[in-house]
Amino acid sequence: MARIPESFINELMNRVDIVDVIDSRVPLKKTGREYQACCPFHTEKSPSFTVSPQKQFYHCFGCGAHGTAISFLMEYDRLEFPDAVRQLAESAGMEVPVEAGNEERIDQSLYDVMEAATGHFRKALKGDARAIDYLRKRGLTGEIAAEYGIGYAPDAWEGLMNHLRERGFRKDALIATGLGISGKQGQPYDRFRDRIMFPIRDRRGRVIAFGGRVLDKGEPKYLNSPETPLFHKGRELYGLWEAKQAVRELPRLMVVEGYMDVVALAQHGIRYGVATLGTATTPEHLDRLFRTTKEVVFCFDGDKAGRRAAWRALTTMLPSVREGRRLRFLFLPEGEDPDSLVRAKGNTAFEDLINSSSVGVSQFLFDGVVQTVSGVKSRESKAKVLSEIRLLVDLIPDTYVREEVADKTKTYLGTQDHQFRQLFETGKWQEPTKTQKNVQNNLTPVRRAVLLLLHQPQLAAEAAPHVDSLRQLNMAGADLLARLVEFLHSRPEISMAALLEHWRGTDDGNALHKLAGIRLEIPEDGMAAEFRHVLEYQLLASLHERHRDERLRALQGRKPSELSEAEKAEMRALLSAPAPRNG
Repeated sequence: MARIPESFINELMNRVDIVDVIDSRVPLKKTGREYQACCPFHTEKSPSFTVSPQKQFYHCFGCGAHGTAISFLMEYDRLEFPDAVRQLAESAGMEVPVEAGNEERIDQSLYDVMEAATGHFRKALKGDARAIDYLRKRGLTGEIAAEYGIGYAPDAWEGLMNHLRERGFRKDALIATGLGISGKQGQPYDRFRDRIMFPIRDRRGRVIAFGGRVLDKGEPKYLNSPETPLFHKGRELYGLWEAKQAVRELPRLMVVEGYMDVVALAQHGIRYGVATLGTATTPEHLDRLFRTTKEVVFCFDGDKAGRRAAWRALTTMLPSVREGRRLRFLFLPEGEDPDSLVRAKGNTAFEDLINSSSVGVSQFLFDGVVQTVSGVKSRESKAKVLSEIRLLVDLIPDTYVREEVADKTKTYLGTQDHQFRQLFETGKWQEPTKTQKNVQNNLTPVRRAVLLLLHQPQLAAEAAPHVDSLRQLNMAGADLLARLVEFLHSRPEISMAALLEHWRGTDDGNALHKLAGIRLEIPEDGMAAEFRHVLEYQLLASLHERHRDERLRALQGRKPSELSEAEKAEMRALLSAPAPRNG
């Protein structure tokens, strides 16, 4: 696949000014060395959204939103990463290069295969009365079928394969797309047979996979393309491209179960339906959804299986919940699905149901936990509810949602405010009012060293000779610190924004993004001395103390008669050595 070179990202981050990027969309006011505004990602009366020209980084102390100029465009303009980079580059008068080789040429041939297959299926639909009759009975018009590119795979073992071979496509490309399955003598045969075919498109409208539904009875009811170089089901959503083409500013998106649900809703004027592709909702799905809209409704069957599926989805979603993201759950009447309900009741009644019956995250979480606890509100059941809610709340970064759940729990427990806080604080709950100064004071030495390196990457030269020692530290994050030192030692001029972009989408990158949002109350000219202090008197001294203790235990574990005079002298020296300085 083509990729944007890291060197270009670094240069772009050095060329653009995050203040100009954000100020053109959200007016900023200068306050000291930074700029402020009311956060564009959540509602607030006083500004807590801060932009640092020195760090080329924004952070909201209200909802926790943070990132670089690229991150801002992705969130505010709802762009994918490559599109955000292109837009920034265009504003800076730069042309985005891509690194491409044989893999990129192979990928293009796969797109061509998928486009040819789409045309073949659509032509087959027009000539098959049985398939047309099936779609008509489901209430679909020819116009909506054409808009979604719906087709038909004839009941033949090699119909598509023969067509594509006649078009000059190679056998390996037919198998690589998932359209062909390797058979005897290596000759591929059709994966999809006698099915209504739904093309799955990427963010650029290119067909990357198919979903096939049986016309009559048969298993499986739905058959999806396998994972391929083009298609990763944990990232893609059926109908998202079509929804964005139909409505420029989508007020909401609704996640439903099947392709027919999406198309049936669109047929009745509800143009915001999308579907996951045979997999549970993933964090990547959520990111894509919320780059498109601010409200996402998950639609489930109202039976026990539907509620179990909704609960599994909720636990996956909790780490992605934050202000500016409205997440709701809708349970349909038993025996109904979006397709049958919208056909029977119409779009107005369906949308009224969404508005009146969908519930938010806090309500669904609280109700779900309480419903699992049987019996009356005994002391034991209350304790169980509190324990389970506390574990789930700890996954939620959004303070408002956490407070909503806490308030519902307090009412359920029947406690006073001070009693409830005392109960809740026995778990992992942390008060959202903790000040930035307290956060900074509670940083571990490793996290403090990482934060200093984010502000002044050239300090890595101080720690570079000690990388192996840093890896031996028995402290959380020590390995990340060592990797960061190695990375920065060869790139001392890199900006914080470019550094964060280098690790975008990784666990290391997520940790660095969180640290970058902490305001460091140290003058710039004092950071080098502070870093040396942390490195020498906290990190390396801790390692030295550990080695000292290990050596002392080894010597003390032997009989005095077994020790040489040099070892006895060494033990006396270790025993009399002063404690390491930590202040």
